[in-house]
Amino acid sequence: MQRIYAPTLTALALGLTAQGATAQDLRADALDYFSALPSTTPAVHDNPITPEKIALGKALFFDPRMSASGVFSCNSCHNLATGGDDNLETSIGHGWQKGPRNAPTVLNAVFNDAQFWDGRAADLAEQAKGPVQAGVEMANTPDNVIATLTSMPQYVDWFGASFPEQTEPVTFDNFAKAIEAYEATLLTPSPFDAWLNGNDDAMTGQQVAGLQTFMDAGCASCHNGINLGGNGYYPFGLIEKPGADVLPAGDKGRFAVTDTVDDEYVFRAAPLRNIAVTAPYFHSGKVWDLTTAVEIMASSQLGAELSEGEVTDIVAFLGALTGEVPEVVYPILPAETAETPRPSGAVLPD
Repeated sequence: MQRIYAPTLTALALGLTAQGATAQDLRADALDYFSALPSTTPAVHDNPITPEKIALGKALFFDPRMSASGVFSCNSCHNLATGGDDNLETSIGHGWQKGPRNAPTVLNAVFNDAQFWDGRAADLAEQAKGPVQAGVEMANTPDNVIATLTSMPQYVDWFGASFPEQTEPVTFDNFAKAIEAYEATLLTPSPFDAWLNGNDDAMTGQQVAGLQTFMDAGCASCHNGINLGGNGYYPFGLIEKPGADVLPAGDKGRFAVTDTVDDEYVFRAAPLRNIAVTAPYFHSGKVWDLTTAVEIMASSQLGAELSEGEVTDIVAFLGALTGEVPEVVYPILPAETAETPRPSGAVLPD
């Protein structure tokens, strides 16, 4: 496969690259690796998505009362205004503790084969239950979540409308399914999607060149599919391990899930959509510059020393993965009552 560099304006007008390959040829190659986002909300397993369930999930996503302290919501670590994450090295949680890993983006996460850096949650519904119960995050319990929800008549009504076939719809499972339904709507169509769908003008010449380099260098062997990642597990440092500042020795990744030696320092390939706006990078959150992250990946995973121009082109291509976030109108949440459990553990940092 030939490497393609930035096309001239004349070549772009003709639909040709500077080296003569047509945009159609490059698109055909790209479609062997990638898929465009769908135009509608995808279906999820065992959870029919309805407008009522989406609205309920949205309220739950933004409601800090789902945490024990009444301070943290899902949106605290997966802020929809900042790329679907919190732009912190590791997240701040209950009692102002620091979490162990960088928060992945929630945008387009419905297309990941599994959730979390180690893939310990099979889907978004299972993932939604984790932070609520984690002592370092929201530090709540399923029983207290249900007590909080049932204390507010409007939530009870919303659960009834979202799960009309159930006689007791306010459950922790349904809480998670509603959040999953909302998160499944958080799709961000990007210039790359428009280009995959046939719009030759959707990406710049440099972005097209970066796509070609991305494929030629082998990046697409791990970062492929609809999310350009999120669908496989790989050792971090396949060719050469990065330093402990990037790959902390104490976090062995998927090994904690499988207890298999071969899974030491194995992590899910990061999905790359919106990567340009979700710094810092890697599970450790130690790298703040996307160019540096690309250079580390090239040397650690591919054993490649890319030229400055090649790295610049790849970074330009990654910018074409920044998509349009759905408009978010902050929900008005149900009012508390005398029966609503009171917040606990909301201490100020020293």
